[in-house]
Amino acid sequence: MSVRVEVDGAVTTVVVDRPDARNAVDGPTAAALVEAFRAFDADDGQSVAVLYGEGGTFCAGADLKAIGTERGNQVTPDGDGPMGPTRMRLSKPVIAAIDGYAVAGGLELALWCDLRVAGGDAVLGVFCRRWGVPLIDGGTVRLPRLIGTSRAMDLILTGRPVDAWEAERMGLVNRVVPTGHARAEAEALARTLAALPQACLRNDRLSVLEQEGLTEEEALAAEYRHGLASLEAGALDGAARFASGEGRHGVS
Repeated sequence: MSVRVEVDGAVTTVVVDRPDARNAVDGPTAAALVEAFRAFDADDGQSVAVLYGEGGTFCAGADLKAIGTERGNQVTPDGDGPMGPTRMRLSKPVIAAIDGYAVAGGLELALWCDLRVAGGDAVLGVFCRRWGVPLIDGGTVRLPRLIGTSRAMDLILTGRPVDAWEAERMGLVNRVVPTGHARAEAEALARTLAALPQACLRNDRLSVLEQEGLTEEEALAAEYRHGLASLEAGALDGAARFASGEGRHGVS
C-alpha cells in the first residue's frame, strides 16, 4: 500500500509510504490519499489528522515517471486534484509533518494543510519550475494567501529551495522542530487541538477559510453565523465554567 492510516485516540495519521520514490504521488497514491481523508472527515471519533511522508521525505511532488501511463495522475477540471485531496475542504484540521523535501506537488499538499510542523532538515520549494511542470494543486492560490504575493512570486518564479528556518520566518511553516521529530511534534500538537472544544474550534476555522474573497461586512456576517452555531453547541457552558474559576492560570 502506498498510503497507510494509523489512529491514536482522536488523531489520525495519514502516511505516504513510497520512500523509494521519495514519496512522489502517482494516480493510485492520490486516490488512496483522498480515500483516507474522506474517511477521516466522516469519522465522528476523529478530530485532527496529520499528513506525513515515510522515510525522511515529506513528498517530492507528482510522480513524473507515471505520466502517460495507467498510473498517471488525474488532471481534470472537476473531481479530485492531481495530488489527491488538494480540492477538498475538510471540516476538521490537518497538520503537515515535514521531514526533508516538500517540493512541487508536495509543497502543494503541505499548503493544503491547516498547519505545518517542519523538521530542521526540511526543504520547501517549487522545484517543478525546473521541468516546466505547473502548479496545479492550489500552489498559486494558497501560497500567496499564506505568505503574501511578493514572497510567493519569488518562490514560484525562481523555484529556489527554502530551508526550514527561512520558511518559518516567512510564515510558510508554523513551527521548526529538531530533525527527525516532525511527526512526533505534529501528533503532539494534534492531540492538543483534539482536546479542545471541537464545535467552536471547527466553526472558527471555517470562518477563517470562508472569509477569502468576501467583503468585510460579508465576512463579519459569516463569522457571526459560525459563532452563533458555537454558542448553541455549548460555548455558553464553557464561559460559565470559566467564570466559576475553571481554566484560570493555566489550570483546566
